[in-house]
Amino acid sequence: MKVETSVTELNIKQKTVSGFFWRLSERLCAQVVTFAVTVVLARILMPEDYGVVAIVNVFVAVADGFVTGGIATSLIQKNNADETDYSSMFYISFLFSFFLYVVLFFCCPLIARLYRNELLIPIFRVMGIKFFISAVNSVQQAYVARRMIFKKFFFATIIGTVVSGALGVLLALSGKGIWALVTQSLMNPFIDTIILFITVRWHPRLLFSFARAKLLFQYGWKLALTRFIGTFFEKLRQCVVGIKYSANDLAFYNRGEALPSLVAGNVISTLESVLFPALSNFQNDREKLKMAIRHAVKLGSYVLSPVLVGLALVSDKIVFILYGKKWAMASPFVALLSLSMIPSVISSINVQAIKALGRSDVILMLEFIKKPFFIAVVFFCIFISPIAMAYGAIVYGLVSCMVNYFPNIKLLGYVASEQFFDFFPPVVLSFFMSIPVYFVGKLPLNIYIIFFLQFLCGTSCYILLSVILKIQSFYEVKEIIKNKLIRTHTSIEERQ
Repeated sequence: MKVETSVTELNIKQKTVSGFFWRLSERLCAQVVTFAVTVVLARILMPEDYGVVAIVNVFVAVADGFVTGGIATSLIQKNNADETDYSSMFYISFLFSFFLYVVLFFCCPLIARLYRNELLIPIFRVMGIKFFISAVNSVQQAYVARRMIFKKFFFATIIGTVVSGALGVLLALSGKGIWALVTQSLMNPFIDTIILFITVRWHPRLLFSFARAKLLFQYGWKLALTRFIGTFFEKLRQCVVGIKYSANDLAFYNRGEALPSLVAGNVISTLESVLFPALSNFQNDREKLKMAIRHAVKLGSYVLSPVLVGLALVSDKIVFILYGKKWAMASPFVALLSLSMIPSVISSINVQAIKALGRSDVILMLEFIKKPFFIAVVFFCIFISPIAMAYGAIVYGLVSCMVNYFPNIKLLGYVASEQFFDFFPPVVLSFFMSIPVYFVGKLPLNIYIIFFLQFLCGTSCYILLSVILKIQSFYEVKEIIKNKLIRTHTSIEERQ
């Protein structure tokens, strides 16, 4: 029996590591392509085009959170989910998508009046199609994640990103303006879903069970509401910036948030998508679950902290190099919002542990605790300036982190001192790294040369400090990369 358990745990660990790298590779490759497309489009289109699409994305993302939030998670969390469960949740999701689209279709003229821009109406009605795509994709994602076959995501995402990006650039070059952004945004998930429909074995069947759906809904509705609340308040900053100030201000804020989100979002979403199904396997063994999240916090903080601190330091240069002079006003947003995302690692991993334990009620409760503070920060900062909103994001990030870790003190015995020493050493290391990087940035050299020197200096200093202080995560990352390279090399030799 013990041998069987050890083999199972080893298998889960191997799948988790493999899944993490497939998921991270998928996201990194997709983001490299998306990033390249964004750079091209930002040089062709005007900031106000991005501002208008950002307004639409605020509302679509919030509504989409209702469609996808909780459905995939409830299917992953249930140990013995079968075809009836998957099909039942698919039909519920699709029906709800139809309801949301009808509401959005008739409400978008009111939103257009609020923002004083009639162009929002047709864009809303086209972008709303994303709800139906999400209804299918959320169940596909659950099926793939539950079986931890993350390789399927890699090819679907890459093909979708490349094709949609190419379409967006072609439309922008042909003078279609804002519709280039709309097409790119909509076609990406559509192609992704089509590829998964072809490559993944699951397809909706004529199966439905009210009893199964009710059971899954009892767990999932709290997460759906949690995601709705989280997305709503996450987008609230952009929403009020667009109303109080101009579309240009919103574009600068949105573009400033995009760069740190590109980095933090990839690492965190990769951790979440791979960590949750892995942690769900340990939901009945609290000690192993605690060990797993401690390991994830250390590794996540070690990887993410230096990148976000470094991005904050070179924000002015990277904005100029990538987007050009007309986007210079986005650089302070990049710096501040990069710093605001540092606590998101420990915050997110703590939430994944609570989800794995099946305590969706606790996660929902946390949102009701955090959001009044969020509202206070937003409505205090909005009357000062858009930059004040970015400072407010730093304050809220710290508060959110503290609130999210409290339940695991009781649920897992993961006390505050352990969380502090797991998370903060890489953050402190990153700020020591930033000192020489800052002074290199003051050299009177070409901007491209300075940027390269800052990158080289930061990377070297972080690795050197890790070796001197014998940071365990450094050796672990090194070993993981080494093993991955060996396996890749062996695979190539076998094919030859």
